[in-house]
Amino acid sequence: MNLPEEKWPNQGRAAGIDFGTVRIGVALSDPSQTWVTPLETYTRRTPRLDAQYFQRLVASEALVGFVVGLPLHCDGQESQKSKEVRLFVTWLEQQTQLPVALFDERFTTAEARRLLNETQLSPQKRKAKLDGLAAHLILSHFLDSQKHFESQNESLD
Repeated sequence: MNLPEEKWPNQGRAAGIDFGTVRIGVALSDPSQTWVTPLETYTRRTPRLDAQYFQRLVASEALVGFVVGLPLHCDGQESQKSKEVRLFVTWLEQQTQLPVALFDERFTTAEARRLLNETQLSPQKRKAKLDGLAAHLILSHFLDSQKHFESQNESLD
């Protein structure tokens, strides 16, 4: 379905995803899509177990959609990882029957790393929190852009 940003449901819990071939960072919004909290870093297993994980997440958190970070090169061109993300998005839509929006994730991991380096956490704990914080930033930035998009449209009316 690959939902365009202007069709995003503006109420209900959303999940942010920082995709990785081994680990997936997951963050959740509140139902008003105002606050975002890192949930966890999910370690991928098999396609069947991964599908069960995301289906349980949808049911337990009453999700209305996913926002998945799209890794682009600095010049805006897609990367090999972008193609992997697009395959994952198609799979996620099939497994959950929910809309999925892609959001440019350039620099979110670097931003997450910088924020974690400012903490008193050990290097091991920082590494464990990196993917969840990156997912948090992806979802937060997306929701902020949605609010900006909505306010732009209201001023045009």
